[in-house]
Amino acid sequence: MTVKLSKATLQNLPKNVGVPGYSQSGLKAGIIHFGIGNFHRAHQAVYLDELFNAGTDHEWGLVGAGVLASDETMRQKLQAQDWLTTVVEQDSGHRTAHVTASMIDYLQPGDTANIIARLADPEIRIVSLTITEGGYFIDPASGVFNPQHPAIVSDAANIKDPSTVFGLILAGLMRRRDEGTAPFTVMSCDNIPGNGHVTCDAVSGLAAVIDPNLAQWVKDQVAFPNSMVDRITPATTDRERGLLATDFGVEDNWPVFCEPFKQWVLEDHFPAGRPALEKVGVTFVKDVAPYELMKIRILNGGHAAIAYPASLMDIHFVHEAMEEPLIRDFLTKLEREEIIPVLPPVPGTSFDAYFDLIVRRFSNPKIGDTIQRLCQDGSNRQPKFILPTTADRLKAGNGITGLSLVSALWCRFCAGTTDSGKPTNYLDASAERLKVEALKAKDDPKAFLAMTDIFGEVGTSPIFVESFSRILRILWDKGARETLTLYLADKL
Repeated sequence: MTVKLSKATLQNLPKNVGVPGYSQSGLKAGIIHFGIGNFHRAHQAVYLDELFNAGTDHEWGLVGAGVLASDETMRQKLQAQDWLTTVVEQDSGHRTAHVTASMIDYLQPGDTANIIARLADPEIRIVSLTITEGGYFIDPASGVFNPQHPAIVSDAANIKDPSTVFGLILAGLMRRRDEGTAPFTVMSCDNIPGNGHVTCDAVSGLAAVIDPNLAQWVKDQVAFPNSMVDRITPATTDRERGLLATDFGVEDNWPVFCEPFKQWVLEDHFPAGRPALEKVGVTFVKDVAPYELMKIRILNGGHAAIAYPASLMDIHFVHEAMEEPLIRDFLTKLEREEIIPVLPPVPGTSFDAYFDLIVRRFSNPKIGDTIQRLCQDGSNRQPKFILPTTADRLKAGNGITGLSLVSALWCRFCAGTTDSGKPTNYLDASAERLKVEALKAKDDPKAFLAMTDIFGEVGTSPIFVESFSRILRILWDKGARETLTLYLADKL
């Protein structure tokens, strides 16, 4: 028999399920978070839950917010269980479940007036975001904020009734400025190099369209700390709901399954104050850049590298991909020969040890992370996780065979079928365009590289063009399995 999760049933949950040691009603709102997805609930919300369980910082309760239709779906699911979430941590050695209560409210998407009013509340001192890499209105190739995006143009013309996250944030900041309230800190938790700088560019870039003086005020008065966040967190399906009910006796509308490992490195720049997250394992540093570059290139780049050969070989789960020697050895060779050698040092960190940790995490059979999830949003992820390493190696005059293979595998995947002929169903804002250009590239590889908004100058490099074109033709001719075999034998 299962227990339906709610505040009223917390004490009735099975003994093997951890419950909050604090009263949710005793928390005060201090943070508004945009993007209440699985990662946020397995990461920032968990760190705060641990801090609250330690009996401190109860004035930093989380309030959810969002702008998408899917945000309303999540809000309704969580509202039905009093904003509680069951977090299941698991690897090959153990599985634990505990309920977090660090979120105390969720503002209804579309209720713009209420969202702006809450943002203007002096008690709100941090506004955080997990809106995915593609949510920042930046040009994929250059990384520069695009003020001409229709949504940004619309918000600039009607900033009192904005529709984007950045429009809402700016409207909240403007209200605080007018009312003499100190600005809140804006904290991005997305996997973007220099995510604080990128967020500042978005907010001040929108402000600049309205008034250059407003943009300067944002730059001068609002803090945007950079951060590095890490925890592998798959999507929730009926599989996870069923496992939670069967193994722990809990009925949760939207539980989160994740690995035990988590990491958060954060610049300590919070003029309006912050929770004492260092007490629960957050690392505060002056410069996050080396840490985030290591993580984005090695971990996120690693995910991008194994995703497409695994999909082309009809592999479903990430741990199954790591059990395939061709893919595991491909990842190792690529990381050790091309990715890691161009990374700057990270204080107190061994890249070899870090990569070994990544391999163990990717190989965790209990996570249930899917290859399909890793394949999503390639038009945003490739320019952030793969192509910058390619550019660095080209600039240094170093070899790029493995990285060219990664790009060619993505192109082959975008053509729409696996090597066995099954469809490669994937989510990407540019999915239709990618398929058209990938099919053209079967006969003319340069067609795919002509998407300069994705490939930038890398796509015009004669060395890269030759390597990509040659490898793509081999992929079409011999398939992913044989191509990986040739790469491992240094015959590509």
